[in-house]
Amino acid sequence: MASSLVFPPGFEWGTSTAAAQIETASDHNWRGVVAKDGAVFERTTDHELRREEDAAHIARFGTIYRCGVDWARLQKAAKAPLEPEVVEEYREFFLLLKAKGMKIMFVLHHFTHPVWLENDGGWTEEKAIPAYVDFARRCMDAFGDLVVYWNTFNEPNVYALNAYLLGNFPPFKKSYSKANRVLRHMGRAHDIAVELLNDRFPDAPVGISLNTAWFEGLNWLGKLPAKFMDWWFHIRAASYFEKVDFWGLSYYAYIPFSPLPITEIDNPGQLDRMGIPHDQMWGYRPEGLSRIIRRIYERYQKPIIVTENGICTDDPELRIAALKDYLRECHQVIQEGIPLQGYIFWSTFDNFEWNLGNTYRFGLITVDWKTMERRNTRAADFYAVVCEKNEVSQ
Repeated sequence: MASSLVFPPGFEWGTSTAAAQIETASDHNWRGVVAKDGAVFERTTDHELRREEDAAHIARFGTIYRCGVDWARLQKAAKAPLEPEVVEEYREFFLLLKAKGMKIMFVLHHFTHPVWLENDGGWTEEKAIPAYVDFARRCMDAFGDLVVYWNTFNEPNVYALNAYLLGNFPPFKKSYSKANRVLRHMGRAHDIAVELLNDRFPDAPVGISLNTAWFEGLNWLGKLPAKFMDWWFHIRAASYFEKVDFWGLSYYAYIPFSPLPITEIDNPGQLDRMGIPHDQMWGYRPEGLSRIIRRIYERYQKPIIVTENGICTDDPELRIAALKDYLRECHQVIQEGIPLQGYIFWSTFDNFEWNLGNTYRFGLITVDWKTMERRNTRAADFYAVVCEKNEVSQ
């Protein structure tokens, strides 16, 4: 007989997206990027044309929808007023979700920003800080009455790493000092935004989403780079964002080092040869989620919400199996007394996976890239039941 893991009353369930990954590209820093699979970052999922249809899917999954808005569409120049018709479009969508019982977790920066900011040096320059703070203030004015949780930044450690150290994200730079400067500037912008948000909306908790991973050295050559990555990615990066009401954590990846990192993206087939389970991107070790939750809670003693978690696969059955694995880890840390307050799955829909392209699928709802038709999957049905019953069958 199947057993069930029951979650505490009031535990929050939901799904997450990023505006740029589901809306047609505006004048932002990712527009026109050619991804690894050959897809061009331009048209993504036509979400802006299908908001009503998409809202019906979103509302199936719990009570939280974590999302953002397109800064570049909303604000045409530094400190300019937001475009009224774009504000109205987003407000209508948020009101529609609210009417369906959904709470908004609003992400102010999720890897994309206007080209005018990028052309001015982006986050390497101090002037990005007042530009971001101005945008944040205007979003508070435009959407604050509809927001229940705030994320100032999505995964600033991933952004700094990929845009300024590994050279995978625009502006494709490789500089350790610039990566650190970007983190420092984002951290200062975060601190100002948190003060403004806490002052104006004292009942709406503020956090970031910190990306986390399990970096492991497989031999003496791999131990040092894995240890450095673990320190830089988790400890150093987090140190700039300590002023939070809760820690949002995302977790997807187990990355072994020997001495270089081994992923399915860059070393297809190697994880198989090593006997390491994986999805289409990274090694798969779900116990890494509970491991990092314990670490962050021990260090900061703040409530935690899993703001992103999922698996890159075309197979809904694997997605269901991953949900069971990950939710078992979540249940375990709650049993240990850690205040894990919610779980937000990535992602509601298949989307454009940044520098990799749209063939890398994470969605509960799958998208036909020729017709943009949304199709339900068994994984969506499974997760909808979890959200409704507040428990997961094992």
